[in-house]
Amino acid sequence: MKFENIARIGLPFVICLSFLVFAISAPAHAAEGWQRTDTYRIMNFTVLVLILFFILRKPVSNFFSDRIRLIKEQLKDLEEQKKEAEKKLAEYNEKLSALDAEAETIISQYQRQGEEARENILKQAETAAAKMEDQARKTIEFEFAQAKLKLETELFDSAVEKAEDRMKSLITDEDHDRLVKEYLDKVVKK
Repeated sequence: MKFENIARIGLPFVICLSFLVFAISAPAHAAEGWQRTDTYRIMNFTVLVLILFFILRKPVSNFFSDRIRLIKEQLKDLEEQKKEAEKKLAEYNEKLSALDAEAETIISQYQRQGEEARENILKQAETAAAKMEDQARKTIEFEFAQAKLKLETELFDSAVEKAEDRMKSLITDEDHDRLVKEYLDKVVKK
């Protein structure tokens, strides 16, 4: 790690120094053509590139290998997450199909219960109708018996009244006195 830190700090320093040297030497010999300074510059640049190559080879290689390793790990994690997500999707699809089947079962149960309730209501209605019919029959019979009794009572009262009127017309004062006397005799004896 120390070497990598030195390379990270030293690399920008070396690059800046190289550009500084190149910039200082360039204006003085620009008009003369190819000279020894140009050869030195090329040699200087080549040495700089070689130094940078040797210094940065290991950190750059480590950086890229670490980056490749991280990407592979991320891909592996993503694959695992994808597999888990597919499992969950399959589970949810199973649950949804189970829910559909359960919903159909519940609907059929409610339909069956509705039919049973309808049949019970019809039976209760038939029973209530039979009871009402029986009650109506009993009420009619009772009313008929009452009317018959009332009619018999009226007939009896009318017959008694007519018999009384007839008796009154047939009984004389003497018969009346004799009946009263007989009644009093019976009451007194007791």
